[in-house]
Amino acid sequence: MKLPDFEGLAMFAKVAEERSFARAAKTLGVSVATVSRGVARLEERLGARLFNRTSRQLSLTEFGARLADRATRIYCEAEEMENAARELSSRPRGLIRLAVPMSFGLRWVAPILPDFFEQYPDISIDLHMSDASVDLVGDGFDAALRIAVLPDSSLVARRLAPVAPFILAAPAYLEKYGCPDHPRDLAAHHLLGYSYRPKQDVWRLKNRQGDEEYVTPSGPLRATNSEALVPLALRGLGICELPEFLASEYLADGRLKAILQDWTLPSGALYFVTPSARARPAKIEALSEFMIARLSNPPWRWPR
Repeated sequence: MKLPDFEGLAMFAKVAEERSFARAAKTLGVSVATVSRGVARLEERLGARLFNRTSRQLSLTEFGARLADRATRIYCEAEEMENAARELSSRPRGLIRLAVPMSFGLRWVAPILPDFFEQYPDISIDLHMSDASVDLVGDGFDAALRIAVLPDSSLVARRLAPVAPFILAAPAYLEKYGCPDHPRDLAAHHLLGYSYRPKQDVWRLKNRQGDEEYVTPSGPLRATNSEALVPLALRGLGICELPEFLASEYLADGRLKAILQDWTLPSGALYFVTPSARARPAKIEALSEFMIARLSNPPWRWPR
């Protein structure tokens, strides 16, 4: 059984309404010939003429008049359905699976989510917090916030803000063990390690002259989360490297001091990452714009 000729019915309904093939064609955004062929095709399919045509007048036949109201209802209902579907597809709604680093998620993402949900009540988020690298495509994530030196080139990344690393020690530690003046001096110190550093747990320091030094932490603790290193550093039990979004709090109140400031570690950045930029759902666009607005000028920047 053939499908109904919905296109022909729509053209017939519009010609019946406008009482003109030309005006119907203009309203529909097609050529007069297209409308004429559509109506002729419908007449052939139904086996009867729908219009009486003269060079100066167009009128419905008795058969056409009996069908016009029903054809108009079909056309209007289809138009309403398309408008509703278009609005639904463009309205931010649905579930987002979002991956974020653990400490960053707890400190800077979770606190702003209430504002996001108030703004977008039809969106829900499955928040995955871990410092371990996730495969966005393979693990089925819609988006991620990543802090990295460079984003994964296979993904689409929007840079939100710089995130500088700091080498830190408590005043009590520096008073007891002295402050290193050169990266080579770190070999004699207690260095706290981070397991998920890209390309092994090695500190690569560089000065303005372009000299590079590589240091492998060897201290009492190595952890999969940078924040786990903070209690030992605060107690004066070791030197740690922390990202700016963690370090700024302790730098501000003096509980930790930045050392080796003539040397820098590779500076990373915060990125909003998605598997693809093509045909991104409205919910992902909404989350992207929200994160850009809230995290592009972050309060953790140091110095403030």
